[in-house]
Amino acid sequence: MELQNSGFEVVIIDDLSNSRIEVLEQITEVTEIKPEFHQIDLRDKKAVYNFFNENKIEGVIHFAAFKAVGESVQKPLDYYENNINALVYLLQEMKDRNVDHFIFSSSCTVYGQADKLPITEKAPIKLAKSPYGNTKQIGEEIIKDSCKAYNMNAIALRYFNPIGAHESIKIGELPLGVPQNLIPFITQTAAGIREELAVFGDDYPTSDGTAIRDYIHVVDLAKAHVKALQRLLNKQNKENFEFFNVGTGKGSSVMEVIKAFEKVTQQPLNYRIAARREGDITSAYADTTKANEVLEWKPQETLEEALLSAWKWQQKQS
Repeated sequence: MELQNSGFEVVIIDDLSNSRIEVLEQITEVTEIKPEFHQIDLRDKKAVYNFFNENKIEGVIHFAAFKAVGESVQKPLDYYENNINALVYLLQEMKDRNVDHFIFSSSCTVYGQADKLPITEKAPIKLAKSPYGNTKQIGEEIIKDSCKAYNMNAIALRYFNPIGAHESIKIGELPLGVPQNLIPFITQTAAGIREELAVFGDDYPTSDGTAIRDYIHVVDLAKAHVKALQRLLNKQNKENFEFFNVGTGKGSSVMEVIKAFEKVTQQPLNYRIAARREGDITSAYADTTKANEVLEWKPQETLEEALLSAWKWQQKQS
C-alpha cells in the first residue's frame, strides 16, 4: 500500500501458502487501486520465467521467504529450498532481462548474537543460530556476488521484528495455522483462540530473564522499502550492494511486550514459562543511524501503538 501511495504500479506474486487472496480486496479498499496478482510458487523456475517473459518489470522487492526461526530448526530443508532457490530464480530472470533494481528482505539474524548492542551494520556476520538466519546470510552473499558479476544494483533491508497492523485495520498479520511469531500468538491467546502463550526461556542474561528484540511497526517497515526503491531508481546508491538495519533502536523483552500489551488493551494474558527455543539468541536491537541518515527514514510508531493495532486487527477477525 505504501508503494501505491507513492505512485508505484504494483504487481504481487504469492503462492498463498501462508496468506489469503482476500488481502487483495482489503488493499483495494484502502488505496482504491487493485494490485495485479499472479499466483506463483517462486520455486517453480518455469513459472518465474513465464512471468518475467510476459510482464515488464522495473524493480523487484523480494519478501517470499519462510521466516520462523524455530520452525526452520525443525524443517531446515524446506527453508533452504524455498529461501535460496526462489532468490536464485528471481535474480536469473532479472539478469537476463536487465531488471536492475532489487530490494531484499533480509534479517537481523544475519548478525547472530552480536557482541555489541545496539547492532550497527559494521557488526560482523557471525555463525547463524538457525537455518532461517543462515538462508538470509547466504541470500545476501548470493546478491552481493550477482551485483559484482552482472553489474546489478540491490539493497538488503535487515529487518528486526515487524509487528502491528495498518491504521485502517484492514491489513494485518494473519498466519495460517499455529503462529510462529510472538505478537500473533499474543493476540490469539488474548482472543481465546490459543489456550496459553509460551514464553521461551526466563533464564537469559537480561533484566527479567526473557529474550530481547527490537519491535518495529510494519507500516514504518513498509515505508523503508519505498525509500530504498527510490534510492535505486534515482541512482543514489553509492555501491552496487547496500544494506541497512530497519528497527526502532529500542530493545524490549518478551515480558515487557506482554505487560505493554496487557496495559494498552486491558486484556490479561494467560502465559507460562517454557524451555528456551533452539535457534533463539539472547538480545538484538538496532542502531538505525545509517538508515536515518542515508535513506532519510525514521520509524514513527511506538511499541504500544503497534501492539494496539495488532489487537484491533485480531478483534476484527473474530
